[in-house]
Amino acid sequence: MSSEDGLLVAGKATPRGRFPHVKRAGDLVFVSGTSSRRPDGTFAGATADAMGTTDLDIRAQTRAVIENIGDLLHAAGGSLADVVTITTYLVNMNDFGGYNEVYAEYFDETGPARTTVAVHQLPHPHLVIEISCIAHIPNPAPGSKS
Repeated sequence: MSSEDGLLVAGKATPRGRFPHVKRAGDLVFVSGTSSRRPDGTFAGATADAMGTTDLDIRAQTRAVIENIGDLLHAAGGSLADVVTITTYLVNMNDFGGYNEVYAEYFDETGPARTTVAVHQLPHPHLVIEISCIAHIPNPAPGSKS
């Protein structure tokens, strides 16, 4: 990934638009809004019973989103430890507690700055959370092995 490149990560759900999973600008890596969508189009944390009643699990979706972000950062040469700021979009602020519970499995008070906002909806009715973030991942020095 060169200094100004965008990156689509193999094995991850293809973005639903013309944008990359991540974009590097110098030592900063910007992760596009990421959901719990799997490469096959299904969603972690979203199930339906035989009657069509949908169960949307904020904890499962949050865990899947953070794991997806970790995979994207790994492809850019970093990890969740490199995240400096996170913006989270919740469809329902009643999910804030479940989101916080899972978030605390990955980050603590020494972790990234964070903003959480409520939104009317996300790109699919089974999504209850989306997260974007910025990470600081120094570019390898020219000529070094990465």
